[in-house]
Amino acid sequence: MDRSPLFLAAIASAAVPGLDPASVEALPGTPDHQYDVAFVQDTQHRRWVVRVPRSQAASAQMESTFGLLGLLSRRLPFQVPTPRGFTALKDGGRAAVYPYLPGQNIDFAGLPAGPGLAAELGRAIAALHNADHALFDEAGLPAYDADTYRTRRLSELDRAAATGHVPTGLLSRWEKALEDVSWWRFAPTPTHGDLTGDQVLVVFDDEDDATTGRVRGITGWEDAKVADPADDFFALATQTSPDALETVMEAYAHARSERPDEHLLDRAKLSAEMRSLTELLTAVARGEDVFIARQAIALRRLDDRVHAEQEAASDYTRPVMAPARRKAPVLVPPDVVEDDEDDHEVEQDDVEVMFAKTSEPVAEPPSDPVPEPPSEPAPEPSSTLREPEPIGGEDPGPEFEPGFSPSDRSGR
Repeated sequence: MDRSPLFLAAIASAAVPGLDPASVEALPGTPDHQYDVAFVQDTQHRRWVVRVPRSQAASAQMESTFGLLGLLSRRLPFQVPTPRGFTALKDGGRAAVYPYLPGQNIDFAGLPAGPGLAAELGRAIAALHNADHALFDEAGLPAYDADTYRTRRLSELDRAAATGHVPTGLLSRWEKALEDVSWWRFAPTPTHGDLTGDQVLVVFDDEDDATTGRVRGITGWEDAKVADPADDFFALATQTSPDALETVMEAYAHARSERPDEHLLDRAKLSAEMRSLTELLTAVARGEDVFIARQAIALRRLDDRVHAEQEAASDYTRPVMAPARRKAPVLVPPDVVEDDEDDHEVEQDDVEVMFAKTSEPVAEPPSDPVPEPPSEPAPEPSSTLREPEPIGGEDPGPEFEPGFSPSDRSGR
């Protein structure tokens, strides 16, 4: 239920001694929100945040989260919400009040590349990932090794598939990625778990110069755990430009105590896609039909987008990328030099023989010819080749051979 702004202001006054509310602004709540949140300004012009859990589960989660943040606040180069006081609630649990963190949220899609804010963000994430695991254990937060976390993801996929709202194309795609063990070789890392531009607070020494940007604080630690470092890059890997992402990752790698694994960004993109599963399962567990329908639509749209991207990347559908064939050199025929008449006659005879009919074979002289004069003279064939006429059964001589020319007698 939504609590009134006056009620939230009274909680702030009761939680922090000396806090005298002058104004209060409550954030509008939605059914899927786990907390009632309000901003209170006191008479000393200090600003405070009041957070009241809506359920016992949210109350338990908030206690663990603030227990962790109390340990991290002195070990990180940026600020985190640290409660200054608590107030017990009649229906159980406690409300927390902590100072308002100055800064403005950022849009990862507009994150500039190069030195400045992108590099600062990479170093801030590295500082969190370098934190001691024992701090998360002390706060009672979950910790997973690589294989356990992969198995947990597979189990989540199976439960989502049982709802019937996940397209088969996405199921096959995600199952294949989760079963590729080579992707899941990472060192368990302290993570934020829900790092988006809405959770990052930045300040600028010069509002017109992005290189002066600094990360002032990070909020929204409800999903913190020791798990896959790729979970903190799901928004950056899918929203920032390639150049800005390269800057973030380069600064991150330099500041990390352990070298990032080679498939970190692959898993980050997978994590971005599979976040819809978590939201679907949460809606199913609460029996919220409206939110179930919304997540089903979102999954179908994601399936269409992924399918379109796969088709665009397919060698069968993309434009032919083969290099253009080199043009063949132009062949210029040589100049024709006219020789004397004898040579011209030889060449002419050779041409006539070359292009003469070859379908009619030349008859060989019979071994025992008996010529019979025809009653009528036979017409001469149109071809330049003539059949040799036998003379008295002797060899007719070379002048009757095909291609003979008078010049052949002289040996030319």
